Amino acid sequence: MQLLRSGGPAHLALAALVAVMICAPDLALAQASPFLTGASSLQTNARVAREYLVALPAELSADARIGLVSGFSRELVDRYGFAVDIAIHAPRNFPGSDPRNFHAHLLATTREVTLGGLGTKTTLEWSDAKRREAGMGPAVGELLHVRERWAIAANTALEQAHVTSRIDHRTLRAQGIDREPGPQFPRAAFEMERHGYYSVVAERIRAEHQARVDARLQRAAQATPPAGEPKTPEELQQQSIENWRRYRQAQLQVQPEPESDESAKRTLNRDYEL
Repeated sequence: MQLLRSGGPAHLALAALVAVMICAPDLALAQASPFLTGASSLQTNARVAREYLVALPAELSADARIGLVSGFSRELVDRYGFAVDIAIHAPRNFPGSDPRNFHAHLLATTREVTLGGLGTKTTLEWSDAKRREAGMGPAVGELLHVRERWAIAANTALEQAHVTSRIDHRTLRAQGIDREPGPQFPRAAFEMERHGYYSVVAERIRAEHQARVDARLQRAAQATPPAGEPKTPEELQQQSIENWRRYRQAQLQVQPEPESDESAKRTLNRDYEL
C-alpha cells in the first residue's frame, strides 16, 4: 500500500485545507489511480466514487489527526482494494463556525484499483443478492462495520494522547441516552445563512427540531426520573465513556461462529480477506 501526499500553492490557497493525500494498494497502483489519471467508468450515469465524512477529535494534535485519518484509510484500502483521496480540513474562520470542526473527506473509488486502472466493483458496491450468492451478509453490514472501525480507531488515538473523551458510533437510543439529535441543515440553506440571507428551509428545520425537543421534555416531565441520573456535563461525559467501555467488552466477549467449509472455499477463491 502507498500513501502519497500533495501540496503547494493550489492547496495552500484554501486556508481550511490541512492535508491532501491519496491512499492506494501500492505505489504502482497509486500512480495508476483514477484520482491521478482522470479515469472513470464507461457508464455515463454510474457512481464512480463514495464519500466518507469523518469528524476528527479537536483534542488531538494536527499530526495525530493526520495519522488517524491515514491509518483508517489504509485499513479501508486493505479491506476493499480501492483508492482513497483524502482531504483534511481545519475549522474555517467564519462567524458562527464551530472552532472544533476538524474533519476529513475520504473519497473512495467504487471499483478496485489495478495496474490496468479500474477493475471490478468492490464488494461494498455489490447488491445484496450478489452478496448472498457469495456467502456474504447485506451491504449495510459493511457500512456499520466502517462506522464501528472509525470509532475504535478514533478512541485508540484519544487513549494514546491521554485524552479521556471517547466517541460512540451507535445511535443515542442504543447508547441509552434520552436526547434529541441535533438538527441537520442542507448545504444550500447553511451557505445562505452564512452569507447573511434568510433561509425558509433552515427555519423550518429548527422549528421541527424544537417541537421534537419540547415533546420529549414534556414526556420526561410526566415520568419519574430514574435515581442517580447524571446532571452535570462531567457526569454525562463519564456516562458516555462507561457506555462505550461496556459496549466494547460485550463485543470482545462475542465469539464468531465457525465458518463452514463451503463458505471458506468461496471466500478463499474470491480472495476477500478481511
